[in-house]
Amino acid sequence: MPHSLESQFCKDQLALRAVAVNSVRSQPEGEYLLYWMQSTHRFEENWALRLAVIEADRLNLPLLVHQGLDPTYANANDRIHSFILQNAQELAQRAGTLGLHYHFCLRRKRNDDRRVVDRLGSRAAMVITDHFPTCGIAERTARFAERAGCRVVAVESHGIVPAGTFAREEYAARTIRPKLKALLPLALEPVEDRAPRRSAKQSLLASLDVETLDHRSLDVARAVQQCEIDHGVAPASTPSGLSAARARLNAFCADGLRNYADRRADPNDHDGTSRLSPYLHFGQIAPAEVARAVTDAVPTATAEAFLGEFVVWRELALNFCMQNPKYATLRGLPNWAYESLREHAKDPRDYRYSLQQLEQAQTHHPLWNAAQRELVCTGSMHNYLRMLWGKNLLLWTRRVADALRWMIELNDKYALDGRDPNSYGGIQWCLGKFDRPFARRPVLGMVRPMSLERARARFDADLYIRRWSPTAPPPDGQNELPLGNASPVKPSRARRGS
Repeated sequence: MPHSLESQFCKDQLALRAVAVNSVRSQPEGEYLLYWMQSTHRFEENWALRLAVIEADRLNLPLLVHQGLDPTYANANDRIHSFILQNAQELAQRAGTLGLHYHFCLRRKRNDDRRVVDRLGSRAAMVITDHFPTCGIAERTARFAERAGCRVVAVESHGIVPAGTFAREEYAARTIRPKLKALLPLALEPVEDRAPRRSAKQSLLASLDVETLDHRSLDVARAVQQCEIDHGVAPASTPSGLSAARARLNAFCADGLRNYADRRADPNDHDGTSRLSPYLHFGQIAPAEVARAVTDAVPTATAEAFLGEFVVWRELALNFCMQNPKYATLRGLPNWAYESLREHAKDPRDYRYSLQQLEQAQTHHPLWNAAQRELVCTGSMHNYLRMLWGKNLLLWTRRVADALRWMIELNDKYALDGRDPNSYGGIQWCLGKFDRPFARRPVLGMVRPMSLERARARFDADLYIRRWSPTAPPPDGQNELPLGNASPVKPSRARRGS
């Protein structure tokens, strides 16, 4: 039987997930409890929403769910906006059937009203929101909590195992893996979600001083075009929302898990990986739901092969970003990697490229260019290629700090799973995070090398290159490739790298 919201299991989970953001007490004159949805864009298995329901019932108040989108976040563009809006449309359609009052506020202009949450919070007894270390959410929440006249609590729903379980930063996969293995069975136990007991009166909803998006008449493409954001990054063809996430999960369980250990390493096998990272990043599907579905679908050995990648590395990256405020800087690296890269900072590079050349896939290497084109076109990149992409970008930039900054810039701008703890963990892995020292070599020092040329022994690189060449027609359902021909810059010293 699933646990109830009042169970000891839920209390224990919430004790590890919830963090008080200010020291203000709950306001007894508040008219409702407000859940400010920021990173967990779902109603199911949402621990912040669960706490909001519990607290609303305790205070005998209705619960309002508010989500907003404005044009001021870093790399705001059509791709990210469209993905969020499509999901919001689905949430609005389902909210009523779940007994929830959900509204979405779209701020189109940068100088539009910026105090919607403040006004909603001024009438709330308590505000509960998402606890998330990236996308500027923690900083935004802290600023709001300083102004708020009521108690503000942030709740983490990104991990299967509560991030608060780990009091310090874990060093590597091998240190967190046994801890996760012991904790995972309990963390995966289901909980029965329910609506709050008290519903909001129409007079209260009508009195709210906010502009609510009408999901029934919403034209996502038109709404996005009205926003002051970067219109040069087109929406991806990946459908958004819980229904699409579950359809993809079901397809993966039915076919993609077959020979998973071998298929996941082939970038040409489109269904060999789950391709759920955009849905997980935006919180549209719970990671626990994914883990349970895989466990129920295939034999234990196959499920463990997937969970060993999905759970361990994802939870490790979340722990890194939660515990280390320097997760997006070189100081987030282990000392050996930082010092080794610093010692080799002045080593000559075989090729040096500008950010613009990298963004437009204008390097000397066709495989790297193909991976960059796939990222720009689809909003995703195969995990193995993303490692090659990052390792070799490091070899082709003048400064290591530039390499890290540009990897983050390109990933956050184009990838649907950009700005995620998992993305930062993967990018930093390219520079030595979670890894061990290797034999010293130019530029990389003791950081693990990865060769674009040797990749040909792992998969059919020529097929992949042809698929994403600038002259090839875009794959079905994908965007055109707005990229030019290669024009590499070759420094005078030419000591060929990988």
